[in-house]
Amino acid sequence: MTKKDYIPGNDAQFLEWTDKLFTYATTHATRLKAPAPDDGMRDLKNDFEAALAKASNPNRGKVDVLEKNEARKRLEKACRDYAQGFLARNIYVSNVDRERMGLNVRDTTPTPVADPTGQAIGVVSYRGSAQLHMAILHKEDTPLDAKANYGHRIYFDLRAPGATPPASGIELTQSRFTRRKNALFTFLPTDTGKTVYFAIRYENSKGKSGPWGPLFSSLIP
Repeated sequence: MTKKDYIPGNDAQFLEWTDKLFTYATTHATRLKAPAPDDGMRDLKNDFEAALAKASNPNRGKVDVLEKNEARKRLEKACRDYAQGFLARNIYVSNVDRERMGLNVRDTTPTPVADPTGQAIGVVSYRGSAQLHMAILHKEDTPLDAKANYGHRIYFDLRAPGATPPASGIELTQSRFTRRKNALFTFLPTDTGKTVYFAIRYENSKGKSGPWGPLFSSLIP
């Protein structure tokens, strides 16, 4: 919903708004699968209407104004509770319904998600037998957009001793996604002595990947 408050600040307009809300919600209660405003809410509306009439009289006193303000607070709270409890997240309430009840209309425009930028690289350290710990860092000489860089896709592959190393991250066959800035890799005992090659790409919240980061490697302990 928009940030604008749907309840009018002017007392007379607020009373008109409650009439509109109560009438529409009661008429369409079955279709909206929501209870109509109950007798308690209608009593609060009647109390406020009467208090407003007294407070609008030229001969009003301070007590009349105070009673009107208190009556409005009670009715306003009941209306907000009703709108939030039965209408705000109700899948049967359309934007047309919200508009006709004087409620805020939901913004259905998708939030644009920028493409990931920049590159990331990892610093690998030994954690234990057949285990490697990776700290993920942003490559300082590349652009950084924290909003677009939702997480990291770590690509990796193992090569036996003497095997031809990959030329770039494109050749890596396995991957893991993480939103953290570190990752722990546990390999099989039989992988000890092999070389694992890594490359990292940022991903945005839609799963789109950014540029390939540099290829780097480590020997599996």
